[in-house]
Amino acid sequence: MPPFAPVRVRDGRYGLQRLVRRRRGALVAGLAVAAAALVAAGPRAAPQPARDDRARGHPVERPVRRPAADVVTAPVRIADAAAVRLLRPGDRVDVIAAEDPSTGGGARVLARGVRVTKVPEPLEGAAESGALVVLAVPRASAARVVGASATARLAVTLC
Repeated sequence: MPPFAPVRVRDGRYGLQRLVRRRRGALVAGLAVAAAALVAAGPRAAPQPARDDRARGHPVERPVRRPAADVVTAPVRIADAAAVRLLRPGDRVDVIAAEDPSTGGGARVLARGVRVTKVPEPLEGAAESGALVVLAVPRASAARVVGASATARLAVTLC
């Protein structure tokens, strides 16, 4: 039998060191460790609400928003077309209905602080009948605003 060097069996701990010595092996080992950490973390329960009782920095003001289901868009014809030209999307307005005083009607506020969503371009020759504006109105007052536009002259005031 020819002479040969003795066979040495190493345990697994040297294999990891050999992998780390190589660049590709280090990348593979890093990805394996990251994947194992993500699996170990697993899905968590609902996130804990942020604690606002700590005084740090400036206080955070959260805008008051209505749920989307409570706000509808309503196209409304405003009697004064020149006033509508002053409006831009995002403006807040109060909608006021002015009924004919000879019939015993007066001015009343139909909706307060509604947001203008769109101001369509006026049609030619329609300036005498007013101008159209699209408002985001609470569902509770949408029917009142749209219904009053059929029986009264509507006006807006900027908030």
